[in-house]
Amino acid sequence: MIIWINGAFGAGKTQAAYELQRRHKDAYVYNPENLGFFIRSNIPPSISAEDFQDFPMWRTCNFDMLDYISARFSGDIIVPMTITNRTYYEEITGRLAKKYAVKHFILWAEKDTLLRRLASRGESRHSWGAQQIDRCMEAFEKDITECRISTDSMTIDQVVERIAELSGITLPKDNRSNTRKLLDRITTQFRHIR
Repeated sequence: MIIWINGAFGAGKTQAAYELQRRHKDAYVYNPENLGFFIRSNIPPSISAEDFQDFPMWRTCNFDMLDYISARFSGDIIVPMTITNRTYYEEITGRLAKKYAVKHFILWAEKDTLLRRLASRGESRHSWGAQQIDRCMEAFEKDITECRISTDSMTIDQVVERIAELSGITLPKDNRSNTRKLLDRITTQFRHIR
């Protein structure tokens, strides 16, 4: 199964993905951003795009990678990635859903919550992620609306439990101490600062 965790920047996609992987041992987190950064750093600036999702090869290669992994990996694949363009969404998730079980979740939060979460990781109201919030929220209200989870008052643990429940996954009890959880989440945050 592919579990696609969508949402605006600051919604908690990456934290939820890695927490789910920690609790669900037969899972792998695949990050489509890595391919975007590779493409952007290997294309002359004069033909580059502001958003790497606009590169057709980003969409094609991510579909191919997820198809390859899904055909060979017996566990679940977790994909934390904001995608708001319905055409791009269909090019990847729509095509994958024709071959595999795909669960798609939008982590939804109000703009003030998203800005507060971005600030907690050192991003200002003028950062690229903050500037994308309105566009993302509009897309998740009009274009890509499947399975929204309102996270404003939810903890990461509650979000993970909800995703697991909606995906039909039974998670074992989380026996980590609060300190261990905090260290795991700080590590995830630092590893994914861009």
